[in-house]
Amino acid sequence: MKQITATGTTMDEAIESALKQLQTSKDQVDVHVIDEGKKGFLGFGSKPAIVQVSIRKNPVQDAESFIQDVAAQMGAPVTIKTDVKDRDIMMDLESDKVAMLIGKRGQTLNSLQYLAQLVINRESNQFYTVMIDAEGYRGRRRETLESLAERLADKAIRTGKDVRIEPMPSYERKIIHSVLQNNREVETYSDGKEPRRFVVIRPSR
Repeated sequence: MKQITATGTTMDEAIESALKQLQTSKDQVDVHVIDEGKKGFLGFGSKPAIVQVSIRKNPVQDAESFIQDVAAQMGAPVTIKTDVKDRDIMMDLESDKVAMLIGKRGQTLNSLQYLAQLVINRESNQFYTVMIDAEGYRGRRRETLESLAERLADKAIRTGKDVRIEPMPSYERKIIHSVLQNNREVETYSDGKEPRRFVVIRPSR
């Protein structure tokens, strides 16, 4: 964290001096007042104001830097486009080696997403939800899961037996539940413990 101590005849002047040296704006810093200073009388007995100004950490930038470092170590340099809406953060990765970043069934992408969320929330006083996509993978994966849900629901109905789906992250399990929530012939529930939690499709009884 960049930090500087500055002085001025007033607190505002001291803060302004610090902002110029840090090349930033007031909304990007935290200010700690060391001494409010004293005007004195006719120039006698005056004391300068002293402030300590620190650039506020940007958790989103920290997460972007983390992902870029990991991707570089994997040999898949990446460009990141980030969109923040309230407490939802969407990151889209672009790379010439995007398949490496996605991994088998999105496992590498899911791991990056989990770690990025840890980085963003480790020093934040509010919780942010992070979603990481890579060149449209999430949309394609959703279509695959929707088709899988319908196919396995038919299997459960046909055989009269529970069908257990492979472990997947919570947001992918939600897709399965959502697709089948209006199907009166089956019911769904999640079982197991993270990170091996899975969905079970059960014929309605």
